[in-house]
Amino acid sequence: MTIWEAVAVCAAGIAAGGINTIVGSGTLITFPVLLATGLPPVTANVSNSLGLVPGSVSGAIGYRRELRGQGRRVLRLGTVAFLGGLIGAILLLTLPSSAFNAIVPVLIALALVLVVLQPKLAAAIRRRRERDNSTGHPHGGAPLQGGILLASAYGGYFGAAQGVIYLALMGLLIADDLQRINAVKNVLGAVVNGTAAVFFLFVADFDWTAVLLIAVGSAAGGQLGARIGRKLAPGVLRGVIVAVGLVAIVQLLLR
Repeated sequence: MTIWEAVAVCAAGIAAGGINTIVGSGTLITFPVLLATGLPPVTANVSNSLGLVPGSVSGAIGYRRELRGQGRRVLRLGTVAFLGGLIGAILLLTLPSSAFNAIVPVLIALALVLVVLQPKLAAAIRRRRERDNSTGHPHGGAPLQGGILLASAYGGYFGAAQGVIYLALMGLLIADDLQRINAVKNVLGAVVNGTAAVFFLFVADFDWTAVLLIAVGSAAGGQLGARIGRKLAPGVLRGVIVAVGLVAIVQLLLR
């Protein structure tokens, strides 16, 4: 790797760390850059997963204020995310990417529709609960856990726009502020990336130089993303989510 390639990889790590903290989809920045340096796709994907772990942790720490009072929710969903991330990491090394490449743009598109309609859908669900005299499950219940499991399996496999899917699912099934939901999303991302990273350390090939460069960049980007993200109003944050998700769909379709 040349000095300029190293600079590009580190800069991509900073951008990815920030975007992952605010929304998700940072992989769509780092993965193409790693491919451009000459790394094989699977090696690039594994190296990217390892390098983004510090960024995920950094973003979660940056949102620690919004995590207060959500310990039980994080524990429940984090356990599901751990299982999903492990499944996804195993799938990466055993299955061809063609099946995932076909369905991923559809998943992201559905997630964006949910993000856009989330205020109206959440209000409709709230009215129905009021009619039925039910408060609903504070942590989303089985439907959310099932969705988090599938999203985490995808995250362990590739992870582009994984955060968008998390936000769509939790925004619809949990009655809470979007910033608090975003904080939980950051923890789930850290769990999935960390789980896949530990698995890859023992069974997959990766490039240590790429891992370290992305790790340094993403850790810094995670702090920047936390500062920027918490200042965004819910409507603006929702708009950023949709914009990033649309870019993700276009980039995935053009791969």
